[in-house]
Amino acid sequence: MRIIIIGTAHPYRGGLASYIERLTRQFQAEEHLSEIFTFTLQYPGFLFPGKTQFTDSPAPKDIKITRLLNSINPFNWIRTGFRIRKEKPDILVVKYWHPFMSPCFGTIARIAKRNNRTRVICIFDNVIPHEKSFIDRFLTNYFTRSIDGAIVMSRSVGEDLRSFRMNIPVAFNPHPLFDNYGSIISHEKALQELNLSPEFSYLLFFGFIRAYKGLDLLLEAFADKRLRNRKLKLIVAGEFYESDTLYKEIIKKHEIINEVFLYDRFIREDEVAAFFCAADLVVQPYRSATQSGVTQIAYHFEKPMLVTDVGGLSEIVPDGKCGYVVKPEPAAIAEAINDFFVNNRNEQFTKGIREGKQKFTWDKLTKSIFDIYNTIK
Repeated sequence: MRIIIIGTAHPYRGGLASYIERLTRQFQAEEHLSEIFTFTLQYPGFLFPGKTQFTDSPAPKDIKITRLLNSINPFNWIRTGFRIRKEKPDILVVKYWHPFMSPCFGTIARIAKRNNRTRVICIFDNVIPHEKSFIDRFLTNYFTRSIDGAIVMSRSVGEDLRSFRMNIPVAFNPHPLFDNYGSIISHEKALQELNLSPEFSYLLFFGFIRAYKGLDLLLEAFADKRLRNRKLKLIVAGEFYESDTLYKEIIKKHEIINEVFLYDRFIREDEVAAFFCAADLVVQPYRSATQSGVTQIAYHFEKPMLVTDVGGLSEIVPDGKCGYVVKPEPAAIAEAINDFFVNNRNEQFTKGIREGKQKFTWDKLTKSIFDIYNTIK
């Protein structure tokens, strides 16, 4: 089949780009003709909260990526739509994560499918964003009216989608493994690469930092006296997408500056393995969530997880088998961390993860896409 994917890809960085590039490789492995149309402009600089939108890694040589989309130029949306319409792919896959992209994606999709061949299938990260504004519903409605079918990665997102569209086929398919960050390395080698002492155990908070990610909850939990009596350190690896003042005040208040390692920057793909393989427990103390790519990196590197009971996280991390599902409260987070080390849960949870990770393969996602296509064609 002929498939075009529109969304984030090289030279842009981050989980969205990794997801789309990995999905394209899966289509290729199944001998479909697939390529990516990505952005010439994704966000105007003043709207992007991080230091840069771009990676300094070389472009992948095994997939075709064309920089074509301008998220704020309506004339570009029209040109892109007509180009896809003319090329007549069987499927146009749209990776959707925020209402800001609705006018661009919705216009392209409407024009592209007028060739009476192309079917538009969206993979939703979110339908309703974590940080809401008054115009979100209008923009989301515009986009969802342009698609023929959808994949949701958590059931809560499926419920959100049903509030906009009831007359399209929707499949639930969890986020596949992020298996494109290299192989598992030994704990000892990972510690050496990060220049960390083997005398301590390590918690890992990974990914960009915003209020809904709940890092402040984890810092408050980490100050619990039971954890201070352990040889335990916290690694925070990710760029602040907001002021770091609150977090540094908590660290100062609890006098844990020597126990918290802040890697306040974007973590390159070739560094990811070291951070996860150095960790004993990956902690996601989110206040809100739909699904998370971090859980799928942890599954790949076979690391036990602690997640909060929000969104679809509990669907992915079975409580007591692959880790913990707790309330988004410091006391509950601290209790679970303490239990992990007091009762030596590492072997038990690692076994559960090795069994559970088999559910999250990329061929299951492509099958879901083709099942949707066959329903609507």
